[in-house]
Amino acid sequence: MELVSLIQALILGIVEGLTEFLPVSSTGHLILAGDLLGFNDARGKLFEVVIQSGAILAVCWEYRVKIAQVLTGLPRERAAQRFALNLFIAFLPLAILGLLFKKTIEAYLFQPLPVALAFIIGAFIILWAERRPHRVRIESVDDLSPTDALKLGCMQALALIPGTSRSGATIIGGLFLGLSRRAAAEFSFFLAIPTLFAATLYKLYKDWALVRLDDIGLWSVGFISAFVSAFLCVRWLLRFISSHDFTPFAWYRIAFGCIVLLTWQLDLIAWSA
Repeated sequence: MELVSLIQALILGIVEGLTEFLPVSSTGHLILAGDLLGFNDARGKLFEVVIQSGAILAVCWEYRVKIAQVLTGLPRERAAQRFALNLFIAFLPLAILGLLFKKTIEAYLFQPLPVALAFIIGAFIILWAERRPHRVRIESVDDLSPTDALKLGCMQALALIPGTSRSGATIIGGLFLGLSRRAAAEFSFFLAIPTLFAATLYKLYKDWALVRLDDIGLWSVGFISAFVSAFLCVRWLLRFISSHDFTPFAWYRIAFGCIVLLTWQLDLIAWSA
């Protein structure tokens, strides 16, 4: 196996792990990183989806106690049943819309320039959310109602537009709905588990012909690097939001999007059309 390919897998795994749970769009970063690394063909797209499972496993490990409590309490505890029901309800909008419009979205929006524009537009929404009065009515993910879960699921569905950010749409949507920053972030983490696992399994089923035994090494490197970087990122984010808001992520999105647009306009980087 070529060393260059392993380095590409390592870089993409780190990018996935660091961006999956921040409001900066992991899909957008992976599209741009894959473009720069020349790893943006069908095989590269499959790799990007598969390594998400490493990031998901990091969340499962971080919240293993909570997940175990929910699973063991499902047969008899109403709190566990409500939590599981809320995740299912929130998962549905993105799953349904994704199945209906996936091909159209991939054909027109999974390219660097639409991603850059989505970065910038999403940044202004974050700035708007942080400048309006934030009245907290939900302190914990356990206090969510099914209606709240449905609204958050509709927010997550906006992430079908690459560059929007799945976690960003859910977290910022949570702020608009009155969730505390921690509750919004944690529900985004938990919602990622069924969402990204479903996306990974669907992509593997759909593109099984692209799976090659030779790629196991690449997948392993990407999976491990995504797990480690996501684990560290989740812990850092929870500490960060205890004393900060999400404004720095908005400015980062604006700067990142403008760099992509500028390098395209000046022909400094040959981004995909």
